[in-house]
Amino acid sequence: MAKAIHSMIRVLDEERSKDFYQRAFGLTVADRLDFDDFTLVYMSNAETPFEIELTVNKGRTEPYDLGNGYGHLAVSVDDLDAEHARFTAEGLAPRKIVEFNRDGALLARFFFVQDPDGYQIEVLQRHGRFL
Repeated sequence: MAKAIHSMIRVLDEERSKDFYQRAFGLTVADRLDFDDFTLVYMSNAETPFEIELTVNKGRTEPYDLGNGYGHLAVSVDDLDAEHARFTAEGLAPRKIVEFNRDGALLARFFFVQDPDGYQIEVLQRHGRFL
């Protein structure tokens, strides 16, 4: 059976992106591979073996066009309200908390935050299928 191991995103500024993912999600550098034209930075935390792969193309100065096909990454947290407050205190500009109901029952509570390169990340309260 296939096992998801990482998701790659292209970033302009390695340090700015590492700082965001560390402050927002507690991710630290698990590995860094430097090549002539690009650098791969793998970030993870103890919660899951899944990693974010930051790809830094050397010499790139223009922001990436995310197009209209990208949706978002998602993470789950134990205490959504506390995380929203922490993101706010960190200056990460989280959007408002939303409750999503289906058939009169809570399906999900979440907020979105945008990383320095414009990628959207959904932060969900651990509940139901979002454990």
